[in-house]
Amino acid sequence: MRNIALRHQFPPLLPPRSLKKIVPGVVLAFLTTPTLAAEQNQGNVLTLGGGVDIARRYSGSDKSRATTALVLDYSMANGVFISTTRGIGYGNSVGKLDYNAALSYRAGRKDRDVNSDSISSGSDDLRGMGDVKGSAIIVPGLGYKVTDWLSVQLQAEVPVSERNNGEALHFGIISPLYTSPKNSLTLALTTSWGSSKYMQTYYGVNAAQSAASGFSRHDAGSGIYAYSLNVDWTHKLTPDWSVAVATGVTQLTGDAGNSPIVQRKTSPTGSLKVTYSF
Repeated sequence: MRNIALRHQFPPLLPPRSLKKIVPGVVLAFLTTPTLAAEQNQGNVLTLGGGVDIARRYSGSDKSRATTALVLDYSMANGVFISTTRGIGYGNSVGKLDYNAALSYRAGRKDRDVNSDSISSGSDDLRGMGDVKGSAIIVPGLGYKVTDWLSVQLQAEVPVSERNNGEALHFGIISPLYTSPKNSLTLALTTSWGSSKYMQTYYGVNAAQSAASGFSRHDAGSGIYAYSLNVDWTHKLTPDWSVAVATGVTQLTGDAGNSPIVQRKTSPTGSLKVTYSF
């Protein structure tokens, strides 16, 4: 089951120093994750690697930053996985239906610039908005293979800490455009919905924040907040070594797109990673 690309990089790839601070985090990133069923057929698989991610400083920023990415993924034949991109969880399949659930991490947001080894987003443009704390989240997911060239997925983010940060849902349509022994090219379209708490946390501006930051007050209600298009290409250099390239674009909409903190509604993303599996 391929993880849907989420706004918080469901799950985000974590830089090395970050592993000392938190549980391996959510993937909800724009990433290429092998299907759990395929991993189970191979037995236990350990994948190590690294690379670079490029994304906006925060959702709605007009500035980008590059961050170091660490890939560490251990998938067991029984469906249990421990991963910097998927969290800690379990996944399996029954016929055309895939299911999984994981404990993961949604990164926080700072009201100041952050360096390249920080898992938090942030920008000086948010001065006065205050920090949004990161939260541990439960990430359940369902996927269904409609045809050989089309699958649908539904994933949720349910916080178990910092619960006022709110819940989010992501619905994805995934299509393998090309598959060969050495290459795979995948297209994913994702629609993201946020609860009222989620929307107010990441796109709203309350009275205190308005007074401190100078942004006009903005009450963000629940609803669809983003549409994403992502293309992932994976090339196997050898049976063990692979290169993964991902590119995408996210369009903010609704109360998110109308937020005064949003400088640009359309945000490109990209990543390059090299991995070794054994």
